[in-house]
Amino acid sequence: MKSILIVEDEAAIREFEAINLKRVGYSVTEAGSGEEALDIYDNYGKSFDIALLDISMPGMDGFALCKELRRRSETLGIIMLTARTQEMDKISGLMIGADDYITKPFSPTELLARVDSLYRRVEMQSQKIAAAKTTDDITLGEFTLNLRKRTLLKYSENIPLTQVEFQMIEYFFNNPDVALDRTDILTKVWGSNYFGEEKIVDVNIRRLRKKIEDDPSKPKRLITVWGMGYKWNTR
Repeated sequence: MKSILIVEDEAAIREFEAINLKRVGYSVTEAGSGEEALDIYDNYGKSFDIALLDISMPGMDGFALCKELRRRSETLGIIMLTARTQEMDKISGLMIGADDYITKPFSPTELLARVDSLYRRVEMQSQKIAAAKTTDDITLGEFTLNLRKRTLLKYSENIPLTQVEFQMIEYFFNNPDVALDRTDILTKVWGSNYFGEEKIVDVNIRRLRKKIEDDPSKPKRLITVWGMGYKWNTR
C-alpha cells in the first residue's frame, strides 16, 4: 500500500491532509513535530514512500527534518509545505533535498495531484531498479552511471543523489551533448501532470552542479543552453 508520513504541528491541518490522502488509498502516519517524525522514521522508515513536511514547526523545523530524512534515504519522496511566499524558502527546501513544495493554503485537489505525481516517480524508480541489469552502466568521461544500483561515480568516488537528481542525470546521460528544453526536463522527471513551476528544474540543476562540478560557478559538464535549457557536455 502507498505509505506517507505527514509532519505538521497544527492538528487541524494535519487532519485535513490525512483525511484526504486516506480517501484515495494512502496509508497515513502522523507526527506533530520534527522530533517525533524522526523517531517514527528511524523505527519504520523503510515502509514510507513519501514524507509531507511542514516548514514552520517549533523545535526541529521542516528544513532540519528534511536534511535528516535525506541523510537516511536518497529515494524517499519529500514534499515541503509552507505558508510563506518568499522564493528563498522554496529554493532552500529544494536545495537541501526536497523533491517538491506546496504553498499554503492549498486545495485537496492540488495536494492529491502533487502527492500522486511524486508517488508515481518513486514507484517508477523502484521498478527501474528491479528491472535493471548489473551491466547497465553508462560512462561519460570521468563519470559512470549505474542504473541498477542507482549510483553516480566520479573518478570511482560515489556522488550521493536524490531520486529526482538521479532521474535528471539519467536523462542527460541518455542524451549526451543534446540541448534539452527546460519543459522537456520537467515533463520527463516530474511528469506531464505536474502542477508546479519550471524553476524547480533550475534549482535542481544548481544542486547537481554543487555535487558534480569542480567549480559550480563555472560548469563544464552540466551547462546552460541560453533561451532553451541545459545539456551534458562531453567535450
